[in-house]
Amino acid sequence: MTGVELHHGAATDVGLVREVNEDAFLVAPPVFVVADGMGGHDRGDIASAIVVEEFRRLADAGYDPARGPAVVAETFLGCQARIADYDAGQRAQGARDFHAGTTAVVALLIEQSGEPKWLLANLGDSRVYKFNHGRLEQVSVDHSLVQELVDAGTITASDALVHPERHVITRALGGSGSTDADFFVLPLSAAERLVLCSDGVSGMIDDRHIEGILAAAEDPRDAADQMVAAAVAAGGRDNATAVVVDVVGLAAETPYDSERQRVSLEEKLGALP
Repeated sequence: MTGVELHHGAATDVGLVREVNEDAFLVAPPVFVVADGMGGHDRGDIASAIVVEEFRRLADAGYDPARGPAVVAETFLGCQARIADYDAGQRAQGARDFHAGTTAVVALLIEQSGEPKWLLANLGDSRVYKFNHGRLEQVSVDHSLVQELVDAGTITASDALVHPERHVITRALGGSGSTDADFFVLPLSAAERLVLCSDGVSGMIDDRHIEGILAAAEDPRDAADQMVAAAVAAGGRDNATAVVVDVVGLAAETPYDSERQRVSLEEKLGALP
């Protein structure tokens, strides 16, 4: 997928409460990832690092853009197997009830009907947003207990922000919960910008605040830095990570050849035999 020109920025911060940054991110165009490790002493940082390593391997080796969902699902299975092996090794050394885990959100370019598109995937409550014409919209759906309560009409979205069980995740990599990811496909024109972030960002600053940052920051590097800084300034109760990706345009398949263009024009005009 070399025909799509992308600009990007990324930032992460341990925050003001946690001692270890269990977030990890990958910027390896056309593959982008944010993983939010869970488990504290169970080394969520190892689980999130495994996700980044597996998707970096995918980016380095290349993939069939026509098999996007299958490729991502296979990579998630590889992540799950490695995390399970890590858990087993820790328990063999005497750790009890050891379960490293991590959320994951992924964006990568694929092809459908010969056209480049975004494939987005998520597990857990890290998020993918799209930003278009000054408007921010969440694409992913949180895999969390409070989201299920919101969907059922038991609580409101405002209630979810302060609910005591707002950090309970219903799907993730690692542990015994569901590892089935949600997939979304977007035309490139549907998102001037994509944002991938951990809940250390989305849980500290609301969507309107994020929207304002994206509208004001032309450079995606500045946008990512400012989102994370705002999350820390709002209390920094969790690790905060953001990746911002701009679709700049479509690159030509072959470089422009001005001399060949001149000769071709002369031939068309009949200046050459």
